[in-house]
Amino acid sequence: MAYDVAVLVGSLRKGSFSRAVAENLATLADDKLALRIVEIGDLALYNPDLEGDAPPEGWARFRSEVSGADAVLFVTPEYNRSIPGLLKNALDVGSRPYGHSVWKGKPAAIASVSPGLLGAFGANHHLRQPLVFLDMPVMQQPEVYVSKVGDLLDKDGKLANDDTKAFLSGFLAAFATWIGKHQ
Repeated sequence: MAYDVAVLVGSLRKGSFSRAVAENLATLADDKLALRIVEIGDLALYNPDLEGDAPPEGWARFRSEVSGADAVLFVTPEYNRSIPGLLKNALDVGSRPYGHSVWKGKPAAIASVSPGLLGAFGANHHLRQPLVFLDMPVMQQPEVYVSKVGDLLDKDGKLANDDTKAFLSGFLAAFATWIGKHQ
């Protein structure tokens, strides 16, 4: 049976490179992983005053979708040398109410993408900090920093580079092994 992996994409942009990479990862996954994107763009900004007996519908949906997953894969761009605000908000929503975090103990991996040369290195490493606090064992190797991502995708958003496909397939295989070690 395949591990159920919730994929969080840190970009809302139409034509997002991060979403394109996430979708390509889903097609590259072998029978050990079932990747599914969990939408985060509709989550109200976290405000503990909204928690109450009936938190926002988006929060309940999100928490349910992530809590049912075996692991989480984050695919993110870099904004101002850090993670996008919507991704941080998703981390906050999933970590509450106190004592009911959907993240606790879930194995995680990060793929960061950028049209520039650094492959969103800053976002990748900033994301690791809250994941440690949230008690998510984050895969260390192989690291994924996809630079010049626009050059690796065809006009339909499909990976057009065989070396990149092979690298990302190896990343997914390592992630499946990582999940198995932390189940």
